[in-house]
Amino acid sequence: MTPLWTSAEAAAATGGHVTQPWQATGVSIDTRTLQKGDLFVALADVRDGHDFVAQALEKGAAAALVTHVPEGVAADAPLMIVPDVLDALGALGRAARARTAAKVVAITGSVGKTSTKEMLRAVLARQGKCHAAEASYNNHWGVPLTLARMPADTDFAVIEIGMSNPGEITPLSQMARPHVAMVTTVAAAHLASFESLAGIAEEKACIMDGLETGGIAILNGDIETSQILQDRAKALGATQVLFGETAPDWVVKDVRIAGDVTVITAVGDGVDYLFKLSVPGRHFAMNAVGVLAAAEALGADPVAASLDIAAWVPPAGRGTREIIVTDMANDGESLELLDDAFNANPTSLAASLEVLAASTPADNVGRIIKGRRVAILGDMLELGAAEVAMHRDMAQNEHLKSLDLIHCAGPLMRNLWDALPEAQRGRWAETAAELVPQASQLVDAGDVVLVKGSKGSKVSLIVDAIRKLGHRRL
Repeated sequence: MTPLWTSAEAAAATGGHVTQPWQATGVSIDTRTLQKGDLFVALADVRDGHDFVAQALEKGAAAALVTHVPEGVAADAPLMIVPDVLDALGALGRAARARTAAKVVAITGSVGKTSTKEMLRAVLARQGKCHAAEASYNNHWGVPLTLARMPADTDFAVIEIGMSNPGEITPLSQMARPHVAMVTTVAAAHLASFESLAGIAEEKACIMDGLETGGIAILNGDIETSQILQDRAKALGATQVLFGETAPDWVVKDVRIAGDVTVITAVGDGVDYLFKLSVPGRHFAMNAVGVLAAAEALGADPVAASLDIAAWVPPAGRGTREIIVTDMANDGESLELLDDAFNANPTSLAASLEVLAASTPADNVGRIIKGRRVAILGDMLELGAAEVAMHRDMAQNEHLKSLDLIHCAGPLMRNLWDALPEAQRGRWAETAAELVPQASQLVDAGDVVLVKGSKGSKVSLIVDAIRKLGHRRL
């Protein structure tokens, strides 16, 4: 196997001291997922990665990136010693970016970053060698790690960049040096760290700061802060391509949610497109059109991409749909579970509620006989001073009003629960964990069930509890 890094290349990139020559075929920061031949990067997080170097070497790591020889590790073990491990990882990322001729796209947005990254991976992988992070590695260590893992012969690279505080995106964009920068949307997320939606838009616009000369900005033309994004693109001299229902370049003409799929009609660069996604969701449809625009900007074939995008399905916890068979002996004794438990803000919640409202429950199964549309909602976090009102006001959402039953978990979601009509009000608990033992009473066969909340609300515990009611079938 061709090495990803030799000790000489890594030392040249980082200025580190190598104790003995080595070759690595991958890069890892976690001994639990480390593969034989990986370079283990001893980052300091909740635990100091140096505490796991001996274990990494025992598991077959080719070498370890460290600031010193850890206790219990021989002085002549395969190490690269540097002053700062995170800085060295960044240096590896920049070196990996410098040595490749890949076309690079960087993606950010308040909602849909990871799903859009995966859509792009799915379509670009059909047209060349595509590299992208396996998870949501979009922060100060995730971006350099993704870059450091990129093979030199990559054709396309998809880099997700996120933020929670001001000033985080620019250095990561400058590290990635994208040819194309995409902003999926700007919504009320991380408002605890920003004074306004405009402030979030200004930070998201920083995805363009690292654009290569002649770079292209793929921007959502529908959102109220789109002009902020466009002004930044103009100031940087980037070519702008706008997508959305009101956009001039890639226009979303029609979105139809039909059962398990979304059918999309769009016009891009004078070409008519009719394609589908294998998952319901208007928000997915909007980003899919942006994906076609980005594919074209990268030099890929957008027509082929429109056909290949049907193979994409959301990552776990981001809108995945599955059937839970509650009684194998009785035909139809099942419920449909929409697992969207990884993230939540008012914009993404509204999109998920639209999907749930368009679903079709099954009648004449289960103990209740009539199938229901059921939402189990956890707190939306990091929304700032208006968080109480944002939760309460979701009671006025038109799609939520069409649901049969709404269960809530968390102190913030209590505000929505209190605002619900009595007929819709299900159970409320202070924590998601308290609802877990009640899973069998929350839902029934025939129901379509949405579980959604911020990751910190831990509503994924309820997802797991519902899965345990039966047999999972995708």
